[in-house]
Amino acid sequence: MTFVVTENCIKCKYTDCVEVCPVDCFHEGPNFLAIDPDECIDCSLCEPECPAKAIFPKDEVPEDQANFIELNAELAKTWPTLTRRKEPPPDAQEWDGKPDKLPLLER
Repeated sequence: MTFVVTENCIKCKYTDCVEVCPVDCFHEGPNFLAIDPDECIDCSLCEPECPAKAIFPKDEVPEDQANFIELNAELAKTWPTLTRRKEPPPDAQEWDGKPDKLPLLER
């Protein structure tokens, strides 16, 4: 099993989760993070570190976010690995919890 980054990460892109990942499975895009399912070892350290509560175990991803399982796998293949925490975007708190952000995802 793997963990999945879901919609609430879009435009929030907190990277607290990256600091605790022992296998560097996070990949960074312009306004979203993705977890490589082939690299994730299901250690669960990242989930509680996400201030936006955007990370779920694959089998607990909300039904309306199921498309993010495939999206994480796709994006992780092309985006660079992120191994250190970065400051979030200045407006991250404003975007936290806003619905329907998928159209805002930058590839």
